[in-house]
Amino acid sequence: MHTYTSGGNILAFNIIVLVKQIIDIDQIRNDPKTGEPLLQNIPLRIENLSKNAIEAGVQLKEKSGGKVTCIIFGTDKANAAMKEAYAMGVDEGYIIKGYKGNNPQRTAKILSEKIKALGNNSVIILGNQSADSYTGMLPGMLSSMLDIPLLGNAVSIEADGNNLKVKRVLDESDEIISSPAPCVISVTQEINQPRLPPVLQIMAAGRKPINMEDAKDEDVPVPKILSNLAPKSERKKEIYEDVDKGVEAVAKAIRGEIR
Repeated sequence: MHTYTSGGNILAFNIIVLVKQIIDIDQIRNDPKTGEPLLQNIPLRIENLSKNAIEAGVQLKEKSGGKVTCIIFGTDKANAAMKEAYAMGVDEGYIIKGYKGNNPQRTAKILSEKIKALGNNSVIILGNQSADSYTGMLPGMLSSMLDIPLLGNAVSIEADGNNLKVKRVLDESDEIISSPAPCVISVTQEINQPRLPPVLQIMAAGRKPINMEDAKDEDVPVPKILSNLAPKSERKKEIYEDVDKGVEAVAKAIRGEIR
């Protein structure tokens, strides 16, 4: 664990990465009759932004020292995801079983309690949203429940002692914001390219212990999904053997949509 001095006191610096496991959305197909998604037998994987968060946490440890702890709020099928996180450089992992749908409030409440139990002066890193819900609410909720600052949408992270500085890209300019630990940092996909661990690290990851816990039953209502039907897509399916005519027809159709 990385330590540093501040005013004569030795403080501990913990890096906590929050990881989400989702079904492989690239393999989802819709029932042609009902429009409902066919979810049976689709494998689970680590969500892409969670991989960026892991990489950001491991890079921060490599530059500044420290320990990276991973938390997955999921099911008992999350072992493979945790082993992948270990292979990427995570030191310790917790799987909290009890996932019930996409409810950011319940997720934030359970994760915040676990983060508090892991100790003070933590840097919590997670993706700024997830591919299965795209609510983007979890970072802000965690910041509020933990009563610590949020450094959102980071494309880079730097540490200077107890101070964390992140860069984020706005429409017209870049912005640098900072905060001392503890704080929550949400990252974008542009922050890094997640590493592919070597074979030896993958083998070592399989031998590391995984901490399994049951989530406390929180009295938080689960949102009711009214519909998850795929929108109907109709195409004219016109085929042009003459390339020039085909390009002209496509350009005309695009101009019509823009108007």
